[in-house]
Amino acid sequence: MTMQQRTPEPAAHAGTGRRATEEEPARWVVGVDGSPGARAALVWALAAAAEAGVTLELVSSYPVDSYWADPYLLDTRRLDEVRADTARLVADALAEAREDPAVAAVPGIPEVATEVVVRGGAAAEHLVAAAKGAQRLVVGSRGRSGVRSTLLGSVALHCVAHAPCPVVVVHPGAVQLPPRVVVGVDDSAMSRAALRRAADEAERLSADLEVVSAVPLEVAWSDVYHVITPPTEETRARARETAEALVAEVLGVGTPVLVRVEDGAPAEALPRVAAGAALLVIGSHSHSRIAGMLLGSVALHCVVHAPCPVMVVHPEAARPAEQPTEQSTAAVVH
Repeated sequence: MTMQQRTPEPAAHAGTGRRATEEEPARWVVGVDGSPGARAALVWALAAAAEAGVTLELVSSYPVDSYWADPYLLDTRRLDEVRADTARLVADALAEAREDPAVAAVPGIPEVATEVVVRGGAAAEHLVAAAKGAQRLVVGSRGRSGVRSTLLGSVALHCVAHAPCPVVVVHPGAVQLPPRVVVGVDDSAMSRAALRRAADEAERLSADLEVVSAVPLEVAWSDVYHVITPPTEETRARARETAEALVAEVLGVGTPVLVRVEDGAPAEALPRVAAGAALLVIGSHSHSRIAGMLLGSVALHCVVHAPCPVMVVHPEAARPAEQPTEQSTAAVVH
């Protein structure tokens, strides 16, 4: 394994989910830190990358706060040793993931190109910066610093809220890729973007596409409220019509998809339907968004509770990623 300085990446827009062009290299970013969640993310990313024919950029970091207080650690040779050791650990994790039965059985795994990028500083900031110009960012639900009682770590939450490309959050154990992609829709613009992305993912995986429209069943304190609300069956029928019209508009008339109308709030219905799916795709916001929030409550609930990997799709106009100032060192791993 050789060490080399990483050259700055040219600015690029967020990925589209399709095969990359010469101007936009086919690159996925994966966060690796040795935690069970990161291992699940790496296994999932390897298997999916073999299907998509993309390069994986494996990003890992090490803490730097304590270095400034310890003269021994300020020695640049010690920092080089930390970088090299972290790169070695990532390479070991990659080798182990390639041997995982869920990965080894996937055709094309030996051909998946990888690059290890080691940076000093906050993992979340480096992952968001690395995701600029990438087609997607894949992270585990919790890293090494995650609080054990939480279901979603701070790094994953930061990435889902701030990354300039779609983010896939993988929980430990949810690494299988059965042929089914689920997407939640309403009639918002964000829902259209999620539907397009889900269709791309289903095509890539040769998977069935399930379009889910959730119908919240209102429970009112006053019986008078029910007089002004439409009957449940009428509400379900309207939801189906809206979803089918959305599919025709975004994907074209006659596109083979399964449209499902599920009773319940979207945050509850979508994880339930997604059980056993290869992927759940959800927009970062819906009509229920609260002004000023970076991540909608439905998307957050799905990322935390869905029993399968979840892809959160942001608006097409990606926010510029922050560029950490610490110079990085990369190790190319084949």
